[in-house]
Amino acid sequence: MEQSVVSRKDWHAARLALLARERELTHQLDQLKAARRSLPWVKVDENYVFDSVGGRKSLSDLFDGRSQLFVQHFMLTPGSSHICPGCAGMADGVDTARQHFEQADLSFAAVSRASVEEIEAAKRRLGWKFQWVSSGGNRFNADYEVSFTPEEVASGDVGYNFGTTPYAAADLPGISMFAKNEVDEIFHTYSAYSRGVETVFTSFSFLDFAPKGRNENGTMSWMKLHDEYAAPSPADSCCGPDL
Repeated sequence: MEQSVVSRKDWHAARLALLARERELTHQLDQLKAARRSLPWVKVDENYVFDSVGGRKSLSDLFDGRSQLFVQHFMLTPGSSHICPGCAGMADGVDTARQHFEQADLSFAAVSRASVEEIEAAKRRLGWKFQWVSSGGNRFNADYEVSFTPEEVASGDVGYNFGTTPYAAADLPGISMFAKNEVDEIFHTYSAYSRGVETVFTSFSFLDFAPKGRNENGTMSWMKLHDEYAAPSPADSCCGPDL
């Protein structure tokens, strides 16, 4: 990794120039977030029922007494031992974050097609405490466009990410937001897929400030489940010739 080295005065001038760009982008993001909150809603008429370690739960139950619900569409395919490292990387930050966002009227649930037994095994392995339920008995994943039939996968393009990203797999990642009113009506307010979900990756937020950035050779190429990383050697910590 090579970078120009300058005086503190020159660095300060370059930093001020970048600060102007950062401020402009911050204000643009404020406008984008406001537009996101202003999207029209769609009433959820389907009576989705999920399986959980505590028994069957409705979509309303997942709100856990709050009026807003963040759903992580977690890629955990029934019968597969594979836990998606990307989904897991996002999930690693949830238990810490929800200590705060639950105080602001937001609940969290991960949803996968895998069985309750498979979900609980993953939770035990990775030490997670958040709510995670199985949609294996309903159409939730299909309706929110994160799970697809073998015939759809065979086509090579399942229409993922509102038809803009040509992926084809049985399960793909995403997030969805729901709101509930005083008479228990539920509304779908937002969904995002592919790179649209990366703003909630805590590790990315840190790495984006670092000189090497995300240090990727392909999107999330280095990411593993957090119990799969080997302890780094001193040589692993420096800037080797492959970087």
